[in-house]
Amino acid sequence: MSGHRRPLPVLSHGRDQMTCLYRCGNACDHPVPNPTDNPYLGDLLSDGLTRRGLVRAGAAGALVLGFGAAAGATPAAAAAPAAPVASAGKAPAAGEAPVAGAASGRAAALGFKPIPPNELDTVIVPNGYDHAVVIRWGDPILPGAPAFDVHRQSAEAQLRQFGFNNDFLAVLPLGHDGRRALLVSNHEYTNEELMFPGFTTLEAMTVEQVRVAMAAHGMSVVELERAGHTGQWRPARGRHAYNRRFTMLETPFRFTGPAAGSALLRTAADPAGTTPIGTLNNCSGGVTPWGTVLSGEENFNQYFVGGDQAPAELKPSLARYGITTTARYPGGSRRWERAQERFDLAKHPNEAHRFGWIVEVDPYEPGSRPRKHTAMGRFKHEGANVIVAKSGHVVAYMGDDERFDYLYKFVSKKRYRPGDRRHNLTLLESGTLYVAKVTGDSPAAEIDGTGKLPSDGAFDGTGRWIKLVSGDRSYVPGMSAVDALTYARLAGDAVGATKLDRPEDVQPSPVTGKIYAALTNNSNRAVGTNPGVDEANPRRANRHGQILEITEDGGDHTGESFTWSLPIVCGDPADSSTYFGGYDKSAVSPISCPDNVAFDRTGNLWIATDGNALGSNDGLFATAIEGPERGHLKQFLTVPPGAETCGPFITGDERSVFVAVQHPGEITGATVENPASTWPDGDFAKPAVVVTWRPDGGVIGT
Repeated sequence: MSGHRRPLPVLSHGRDQMTCLYRCGNACDHPVPNPTDNPYLGDLLSDGLTRRGLVRAGAAGALVLGFGAAAGATPAAAAAPAAPVASAGKAPAAGEAPVAGAASGRAAALGFKPIPPNELDTVIVPNGYDHAVVIRWGDPILPGAPAFDVHRQSAEAQLRQFGFNNDFLAVLPLGHDGRRALLVSNHEYTNEELMFPGFTTLEAMTVEQVRVAMAAHGMSVVELERAGHTGQWRPARGRHAYNRRFTMLETPFRFTGPAAGSALLRTAADPAGTTPIGTLNNCSGGVTPWGTVLSGEENFNQYFVGGDQAPAELKPSLARYGITTTARYPGGSRRWERAQERFDLAKHPNEAHRFGWIVEVDPYEPGSRPRKHTAMGRFKHEGANVIVAKSGHVVAYMGDDERFDYLYKFVSKKRYRPGDRRHNLTLLESGTLYVAKVTGDSPAAEIDGTGKLPSDGAFDGTGRWIKLVSGDRSYVPGMSAVDALTYARLAGDAVGATKLDRPEDVQPSPVTGKIYAALTNNSNRAVGTNPGVDEANPRRANRHGQILEITEDGGDHTGESFTWSLPIVCGDPADSSTYFGGYDKSAVSPISCPDNVAFDRTGNLWIATDGNALGSNDGLFATAIEGPERGHLKQFLTVPPGAETCGPFITGDERSVFVAVQHPGEITGATVENPASTWPDGDFAKPAVVVTWRPDGGVIGT
């Protein structure tokens, strides 16, 4: 590596051009994929500092696991069993622990001193905390994996090593003594400039380099062990039985549900339409009550070429999902069709339909085949998070991460059976898919685009869940069940779903049962001919985002009506357009672009950010959402420049918080030889998973 590094621009606001290219294929440079004129909310209204650190919350938010916590407790508002206490064998024990361990119903006080905003090239956490890297890009995880060498990387090596750009994280207990666990991580996308020395352009990459990038996508499962009696974790020494990689190059999946085997999913390589290869652009996810991990396929559109030569009847649906249909090579094309022809839609137009689903993997069964659940709908999934309703049905909440797109929920046909894992593994294969429609309760004139609260003192209103598909029956006029699931966005358009500002991670509270969605931002809100402001999106050119809180009527998660409010409207607390649950804003940390949300076992809300538009590095924040401390938001951690904070995961004993530091140094002009960040090893930037704990053994956050 060269000893001379030229200065690079500091990432001081919003997303960098490199992020836009690789994360979403420069989506903001293209027309909004939702051109429909279905009603949106406005229309409805008219009618303490240390360098020892932690990292981000990924693609689906952090759940809480047992690790010896008392099993059998249930959240206050819903009988919600979730993340399991595993047996020492391959499957969880018959008794499955609740999502939040022993949820208390009262949030523990967040006693840590908040850290100030900063732009330091390290992970920063409060005084009294420690942190360590758990695993990084290229670390060997499968037998035969070579030591990582950035100058000699190959696809065969990457298939056996930890992938790139770790996003969502889950940490599932293995055994009953709290000393072993399984880390499951998404690998969302690749930054080729930061992977290959001498990189020039995507078009100039060799086919082998393309194959390396494909192998770096997907998911990893890694067995962990606790370091002594502390909250620190590390890869288990000498153990590989559970370790796995799921990649785009070679991993077979299985479709389930109504669309499995349909004409829309059939290809020349898979004429049965049942066996897709690989999982793509996996963002956030979730953990099920039966001990599996859900993963959301998000910006899959940017990997395909040849949309201009796709069949004419498919072009409208391809365009609705952001696939370019007017040029063979859209801007930022990764040219994967050079390694595998299936990414050329001129030759294989249905291949795009095989991505955009919720994936379920079973980390406790190393030989199990992962599944894609068509009953849960196809769109740009941020993730999926599950709660068990009072009736016993499983309910999953999901966001479609695009400007002016929709919020969904899925209700299983079958009921959850505690201890019956074989049965529970089928719960996401059939059920009912809904999309949200919301309205405000304030006069339209009081929502003026400045973020000023209406006269009733709150941004709030009512909503309903509109049924799209139930089993094999479609409720969308002119669409079959297969069509409505494969083209869930078009189904939402047809029934007049509400256009929201990039609904990303959606998480039920384990204590109250209320639902929290991160609406990350939308700089196009009320700009030009784009939809105007409304009570759920009350600011023009919304750069900072907000948190949406949903309360299902009667506490029934299977119901079709709800109320909603905005407990947090993000930004600089000194800005009059921000709101923090009515709390004194002089005591609140600034926050911008909420991406993932998570809960500790007592019900505090943790928020990870992506794209901080306030001039600081992204970070992890926490606040109470009930009681007198509601809205007292405090910054817990920051990540290096160019990185986002992903996958926060809080263990059930609350002694450890895992975060994924995704794309550190993702700043235009950065390369392997000339990095914008040298975290974590001092040479060049590498995505990595970090764990944070209190050396005194205390509870995180208190």
